[in-house]
Amino acid sequence: MNSVDVTVDDDPDDAPEAAAVARFADTVLQELGIKNWELSLTLCGDRRMKTLNREFRDRDETTDVLSFSQLEGDRPPPVHGTEEEHTVFAGDIVVCLPHARRNAIQFGVDAEEEVKRLIVHGVLHLAGYEHGDNSSEQPMLREQERLVSRLTEERLT
Repeated sequence: MNSVDVTVDDDPDDAPEAAAVARFADTVLQELGIKNWELSLTLCGDRRMKTLNREFRDRDETTDVLSFSQLEGDRPPPVHGTEEEHTVFAGDIVVCLPHARRNAIQFGVDAEEEVKRLIVHGVLHLAGYEHGDNSSEQPMLREQERLVSRLTEERLT
């Protein structure tokens, strides 16, 4: 069983329902065949995202999504629970809601769809996917769009 802890930071207006966001992220994990993951997902505003982007990426600007994997590198991931049913802490995803709304306008999609796309994007990064650029030909971005399309009926409200 997966566990997704959702936090709303900066108290952004019209934030999706935390429980619905957790269900959606868990559905993405299930679609990828991932079990026994624990992750945190934060929905924030521009101010918080800009601070994180500056601190961790040396970019003094906001961005739409950041992922912080605990599964990378030489160290073993933190494990919780018994050996039979242990849970691996996979990492953290941070989604900037105002940036998602701006993306939605720019790309001509619904804001909820864009938030779902960013959640999928973050989960894929935690799962080890990478992309060199934002070309739709990148395998990660093809998988992202496949999942967004497949999960179109899932709601964040």
